Amino acid sequence: MSTKDYIEKDYYKALGVAKDASADEIKKVYRKLARELHPDKNPGDAKSEARFKEVSEAYDVLSDPAKRKEYDEARSLFGAGGGGFGGFGNFGGFGGGARRPGNVNFDVSDMFGGGSNSNLNDLFDGLFGSSAGRTGPRSGAGPTRGQDVNAELTLDFEQAAHGATLPLRLSGPAACHNCHGSGAKPGTSPRRCPNCGGSGFVSRNQGAFGFSEPCVTCRGSGQIVDDPCPQCAGSGVTTQTRTINVRIPAGVRDGAKVRLAGKGTPGQRGGPAGDLFVTVHVSAHEVFGRSGDDLTLTVPITFAEAALGTTLRVPTLDGAVSLKVAPGTPTGRTLRVRGRGVKTRHGHGDLLVTVEVAVPAKLDGDAREALEKFAATQTADPRPQITAALAKGGSANGQA
Repeated sequence: MSTKDYIEKDYYKALGVAKDASADEIKKVYRKLARELHPDKNPGDAKSEARFKEVSEAYDVLSDPAKRKEYDEARSLFGAGGGGFGGFGNFGGFGGGARRPGNVNFDVSDMFGGGSNSNLNDLFDGLFGSSAGRTGPRSGAGPTRGQDVNAELTLDFEQAAHGATLPLRLSGPAACHNCHGSGAKPGTSPRRCPNCGGSGFVSRNQGAFGFSEPCVTCRGSGQIVDDPCPQCAGSGVTTQTRTINVRIPAGVRDGAKVRLAGKGTPGQRGGPAGDLFVTVHVSAHEVFGRSGDDLTLTVPITFAEAALGTTLRVPTLDGAVSLKVAPGTPTGRTLRVRGRGVKTRHGHGDLLVTVEVAVPAKLDGDAREALEKFAATQTADPRPQITAALAKGGSANGQA
């Protein structure tokens, strides 16, 4: 595949989405198309198989924010839809190794005033490898690290506090089980591309300049598969559903990310797999709340308990504890039980118990009579500051 072919491919058209489509919309459309076009669902249908590969290639670029940005910039820079390379046709492509007469190094970004550290070089690096757009050694077709994968998992409150190991089902590209990712039919092996010598790039001289571009014969892979694997059609990758056991550490918080090294998309040509990042969502608890590593709990008490004092039995995540409420405790006071909060690798948080005086909605005759007698014995002003403020305001306004 030449650089011109790569840039002129319309991945948005391949998926049937607008250029400003959101990541969620792209994922939704891809999953629908992948289910419809999967080779397992259309055995022997070469057209569906080709379309499946086209859709997978498009999703691989558009689902990755960095690749998508580079792809959009390239199409904007060179004019998407044909003729984009017309202004540079005489150079026969881009790449490293080019020199001006007199052994002066030539960098393609110089044509745009970018210099060796310009964003243009970063763009070419992302699309064609380190050889595109600059001089110096190129990476060729060596092992490539797989992409990172993001997933989400919801835990209940106590699982997050204590830690848990939960299964997570993922569907996406994975190394073909039939050929183990080689792309070749079992019993055969890929051979080194004779055109590029396995580098994935070929060089061309155009007058005083020399340029390199992805090898057309092996499409930049550096290998030729003579007898493709029937399961993955020679790509080495199939869409698979797998189950991964995710260990969630004790004390994990809502919104935290857990990294599982090597559980992402498999690498290419023997490269390492990417990582799996699991965003954890924690469900609310019917009784407890959380503040950092502390557990919070609100406990209603009666007026008599607040006035006379009492001993409460309150729950924790590991059984119950007794909590002494001193006489005269006001509503809203928070009492601390040390070490009975959330356990983390740094230790335990505390249990923070806030007491609230519960006011009965209705009183029967005896209760009302008893309360009225109690109220008659209360001579102290419970709100002296308010009384003083009212008296001051009344004097200022000339009111009694």
